[in-house]
Order: sequence, then C-alpha cells, then structure tokens
Amino acid sequence: MPKASTTRSRRKADRPAELLDAALDTFVERGFAAARMGDIAERAGVSKGTIYLYYTSKEAIFEALVRRNIIPRLEAAEAALRASGLPAAVQLRRLLELMAEATADPRIAAVPKLVLSEAGNFPEMARFYRNEVVGRGLALVQGILRRGMDGGELRALDPELTARLFVAPMILSALWQTSFAPIEEAPVPPASLIALHLDLFLGAIAAPDGPT
Repeated sequence: MPKASTTRSRRKADRPAELLDAALDTFVERGFAAARMGDIAERAGVSKGTIYLYYTSKEAIFEALVRRNIIPRLEAAEAALRASGLPAAVQLRRLLELMAEATADPRIAAVPKLVLSEAGNFPEMARFYRNEVVGRGLALVQGILRRGMDGGELRALDPELTARLFVAPMILSALWQTSFAPIEEAPVPPASLIALHLDLFLGAIAAPDGPT
C-alpha cells in the first residue's frame, strides 16, 4: 500500500508538466486561438475537469509554459554574465551562443512563433511575453553594451536600438527553423547564421581605437 501511494503521489507531481507538454503540442498543431482546453486534456490523457485543477485558462497555461521552458534559461544567462567580468564582446558572444542553444530546442523555438502569430488576437499574452522574456533579454543586452561603451571597448551608440539589432537575427532564426527549414532541401544550420552575425555585428560596434 505505501508503494502504491508513493506512485500516485509521483504521478500527481508530474501532471502539471505533462499538461504543459500536451498544451504546447496542441498550440503548435492547432494554433492558440483554435486550441481548446478539451483538446489539451485529450492529448494529455486526462478529463477536461482535471486540467482545470491546475490551470484556469489557456492564457494561464501559456504563462506557465514560458515560466517553465524559457525564464529559467534567461535567469541562468543573467546570472552567468553578471558574474563573469569578461569584456563586452565576449559576453555578447556567449549570450548569443546561449540563445542559439535555447532556440535549437523545438519546444523553445515554437513559443515566439506562437506569440507573433496570435499577438493581435491575444494582446495580454503578447504583453506578458514582451515583459517577462523580451524585455528582460533586451535589458541584459543593453547592460552589456553600456558597460562596453563606458569602458571604451564599443562605439557610442544607442544601447536600446543596438540591443534590438543584436537579437533580431535570433528571432528570425527561431521563426525560420519552425516555418521554412522543414521544407527546405538544404536548410542553413543556425550556428552558421549566428557565427556570421557575430562577426559582422561585433566588428561594426567595436570602438576604432578600443581594446581588442
């Protein structure tokens, strides 16, 4: 009896993650607007009532997906770069590598595509993602850029605009991987795109007489 009770407890603890996995698959397959709570429950193999024990709406499920799949990676990047003390160019290179690692995961890459495709119909979902993910990511990049500019390593540029230009290719790469790469005869490896972007970007923002 104790063993059965332990198994049930473990199963209950795993249920939220199972529901989130089923939800993401459903959102990708049907789109956020067309997906129903019943569809998610069916894919997860539970009753519709069960899913409401954990999540009150599709929006709540989406926020939980972001908090589980994306925010921990962002927090790890913030902590690692804050404590590194490395030159700005090295920090930017490492940050882009971390972003590339994240977007290589299909479950991560699917989220920004989902947000962009549904932002007009679900502005609160877009606002949540903008604040919790995009805003924090841009703030992290801006901080690195400002430190590099203050130290004479980087040219004096608008940090906000420069940060957006820095992350734009990663967003494009994530969208491309989920939309076009599956139907291309010879998909471009994301790592190749990232390497070229880094070379061009870092060369463009380096101070002419700054440290190498």
